Amino acid sequence: MLEVKALSCGYGEENILEDVNFTVDSGDIVCILGSNGSGKSTLIKTIIGLIKPIKGDILVEGKSILNWPWKRRAQLISYIPQSFNSTFQYRVKDIVLMGRTSYLKFASTPSKEDERIAEEALELLRISHLKDKIYSQLSGGERQLVKIAQALAQQSKIIIMDEPTNNLDFGNQMVMLKHLKNCSEKGITIIMATHLPEHAFLYGSKALLVKNGRVAEIEKPSENLKERDLRELYDVDLELVEFNLDNRNIKMCLPLI
Repeated sequence: MLEVKALSCGYGEENILEDVNFTVDSGDIVCILGSNGSGKSTLIKTIIGLIKPIKGDILVEGKSILNWPWKRRAQLISYIPQSFNSTFQYRVKDIVLMGRTSYLKFASTPSKEDERIAEEALELLRISHLKDKIYSQLSGGERQLVKIAQALAQQSKIIIMDEPTNNLDFGNQMVMLKHLKNCSEKGITIIMATHLPEHAFLYGSKALLVKNGRVAEIEKPSENLKERDLRELYDVDLELVEFNLDNRNIKMCLPLI
């Protein structure tokens, strides 16, 4: 569905990442792993179009999207940043309705159909009770769920997230990841940068390891992402601990101090 080919990206003439190649299928959950400053966010911003590639191409279903207008790209890809703090007193349902912007004609307002789609997104995430609350007054976990609802209302095929669990407590992390898993089961592709290798083990169908300007693609990280890969990626001494839970092999990454 999504193919990144021989991509070099950075700022101006400074390459941050070189010769990046990977493919993503419908319904995949792709976890981008790497240390701070390795280029995870740069890769994400290039895919969504905030940064123009230095070289290479990004294709969806075999067609380059580099020269697509913003409106067309937004109907395909939705983006959830690390944080989103509105200075305006928008209600939750207004934030979710913003996901319909790319479908509106110039100077038009959301239709009844747009409102229905936004309501369905809220219901799907079980946060309809928040619809009349002020977005800026919500907890961090609630805000993230609202942004996911906005992405669902956008009806894009790909949701890209930059460290979505950042600043969330453990409970809200689990709630959000559960909903992302449900999205993938509906055929929506999830690409997310994360600091936690466990996300790749538990939820990822693919992992991208970012280090020294290169990106390594690993299929089925629960099987193929090894202890040595993580040691080299983060330059720390660690151990992978494996155990069986309900006939499922679980891996956890423990630092050795």
